[in-house]
Amino acid sequence: MTSRYAAYTKLKIDYPAARVLRITFDRPETFNSVDAETHTQMTDIWRDIDRDADINAVIVTGAGKAFSAGGDFGMIEQMAGDHHTLMRVWKEAKDLVYNVINCNKPIVSAINGPAAGAGLVVGILADVSIAGKAARLVDGHPRLGVAAGDVAAIIWPLLCGMAKAKYYLLTGRAVTGEEAERIGLVSMCVADEAVQETALQVATELANGSQSAIRWTKYALNNWLRSAGPIFDTSTALEILGFMGEDVREGVASHREKRKPVFRPDCPI
Repeated sequence: MTSRYAAYTKLKIDYPAARVLRITFDRPETFNSVDAETHTQMTDIWRDIDRDADINAVIVTGAGKAFSAGGDFGMIEQMAGDHHTLMRVWKEAKDLVYNVINCNKPIVSAINGPAAGAGLVVGILADVSIAGKAARLVDGHPRLGVAAGDVAAIIWPLLCGMAKAKYYLLTGRAVTGEEAERIGLVSMCVADEAVQETALQVATELANGSQSAIRWTKYALNNWLRSAGPIFDTSTALEILGFMGEDVREGVASHREKRKPVFRPDCPI
């Protein structure tokens, strides 16, 4: 590993092929949940990759049986009701999405199992997303008691249409790898044992292609996402607002106690 990435201690970095960098969420014992430090590092690393002249393509995947279970409960509990922490996480959440969008290198995600929350951000924002049949993609924000922020409002309707986006985001239901491919949420679904090999083949092809053509095509296409910036900014602000309320505490408690949440039946808006 070059010194450029030495500070990213929460992420496993390797080079599976010439000019291809691979980032692995590496907490398999927690299904690669994202703690505060990991969230910061995953936000910042895209700027370094953008400036790295030795890299032409990136793979993102997870160690073990999961891609990423999203934010861990410790991080969520720290956020709940803490204004200073919320402001920091809000900025990071926005920067993570925009840094991925603006990174000049094509990104390939190898979604090898469950993907949620902050992990799902990179999984479906990737330029090419490859899911295994065992993949389970879920935006669990409503189940937690907060609005679907992160990447939901900026990318789900564009990928799979408003009807499907509303169904899955409002209900919090999981999408299988095969269903995700069928509705257009991911680029392709392959056999679980073929996920990593397929991702490497695609990343190698991109790394060996015309870099100006590939990077400029990505930049132009991502203007669709940039144009949805106000929608995205609203969704993240409303998500953060939810962390000041009562429902998120019930959401976390119900997860820990492995039961259905009992939210307030009313809402003033």
